[in-house]
Amino acid sequence: MKNYIKIAITLCTTAFLFSSCSKFLDTQPQGSYTEDNYPWPTGGSPYDQYIFGAYKDLRSYSVHVDGFINATSIRSDDADKGSTASDGGADVIAMDNFPVQTNSGRANALWTGHYGLITKCNTALKEIDSNTTVVADEALKLQGKAEVRFLRAYAYFNLVRFFGRVPKIDRLFEDAASQSNVPQSTAAEIYAFIEEDLNFAIQYLPDTWDSQFIGRVTRGAANGMLAKVYITQKKWQQAYDAANAVRTSGRYNLDTDYSKIFSEEGENSSESVFEIQATASPSVTQDNGIQYASIQGVRGAGNWNLGWGWNTPSEALEAAYEPGDPRKERTILYSSTTTTTNKTVFGENMPIYPSDVPNPRYNHKVLGSPSLRNTISRGGWWINVRILRYADVVLMYAEAANELGKTDEARTALNEIRARARRGAAAGVLADVTATDQATLRDRIRHERRIELAMEHDRFFDLVRWGTAQTALHAAGKTNFSNLRDVLLPIPLTQIDLSKGVLTQNPGY
Repeated sequence: MKNYIKIAITLCTTAFLFSSCSKFLDTQPQGSYTEDNYPWPTGGSPYDQYIFGAYKDLRSYSVHVDGFINATSIRSDDADKGSTASDGGADVIAMDNFPVQTNSGRANALWTGHYGLITKCNTALKEIDSNTTVVADEALKLQGKAEVRFLRAYAYFNLVRFFGRVPKIDRLFEDAASQSNVPQSTAAEIYAFIEEDLNFAIQYLPDTWDSQFIGRVTRGAANGMLAKVYITQKKWQQAYDAANAVRTSGRYNLDTDYSKIFSEEGENSSESVFEIQATASPSVTQDNGIQYASIQGVRGAGNWNLGWGWNTPSEALEAAYEPGDPRKERTILYSSTTTTTNKTVFGENMPIYPSDVPNPRYNHKVLGSPSLRNTISRGGWWINVRILRYADVVLMYAEAANELGKTDEARTALNEIRARARRGAAAGVLADVTATDQATLRDRIRHERRIELAMEHDRFFDLVRWGTAQTALHAAGKTNFSNLRDVLLPIPLTQIDLSKGVLTQNPGY
């Protein structure tokens, strides 16, 4: 029996769901099994060991780190590659300036990383259906399936936006070769599959979890993600309904100041709908964290050797802010100059550009607190990744309402975002929008999405779904972008070869 318990403990140490209050005090993953809470922790299920394996992949380098930052942010007009001119080589330079090459290692990593996550999800679903060594009631099984199907839907949502036509893998295959030979489904078929998974998740996920399981997906997360899936397809009524379900749930609000959302204090706040959990300590600096912040950290020396310096806010983003908007300072971290000393949100003097750091601007939203940088590491592996915030849901609601002709509702929701943003600002900053016509409101909502969600990985996908990608990217100097090719990444040549030609390339490549 003791040996069986040890096996269970080992399997479950892949969990990474931590409460923010103990995040830096104890790096033992919460939700893991011990002899005291075996066979599973109160509030969990016997399938957690498989479910946690899927959650763990969210922190994978190939899911939410290098390729993800490149494909969602550096490809947009809000960010540039950053660092030094040659850093990252041709692969990253092509992500910034187009076209991405068919042999791109980062495109291939996104493919394998997301399909790895999908395999973990399919494994968990199989165990829930067939495992006879553990016993759970039907409600726990349905809840477990709902959790996993949300994660699978999210993985496919990324894949279909990255690549368009992709294989639909909805079960485990006996061998990798068989999975490599599954032909691509159309984007419409993939979206239908995503909607099916998310609607199942909405039906069986809880509204909240016990604090020991903070970060596990909820009904609100499923509705919010479904709203984004619908709005990507211009299914305005469905998007409106899904976003409204989050708004009327009473579980989320805009009470957290914008300046605090991206700090350690702001993790898992009332603003958080879906957030990837990470943690670290002086003794475990990386194993339970994610390299997300490190790649974007200030590239300097000594205390300012915080990362690679990639994904730097662009001049185009800088120019887009309205005068006095406090969100600009919290988003763009300015290097100092020989005549001006700029400071971080923590009051630290920034090093000088170009003598001390190679870029004039960095992503302020991923800067960890100096106390943790000095006691844990400078890489910021403990910083959570905000995937879906309540403000995003409010803006999706506003956009869908406006497209449905509900301009009063749209304007009210839009002004909720602006009211939060201007707290503490000078009088007259970010005044309420008063426009009543649909076209003007559409432009104002699109502008607000850009500013509110800047550097948060939505901009490129927004430009594509609005049909404005080529105009915006050319205006930002990325003139190699072509609507006929670059709205999608190339199907990785490695995957085409593995499929023996079953997979076919996207147009233009």
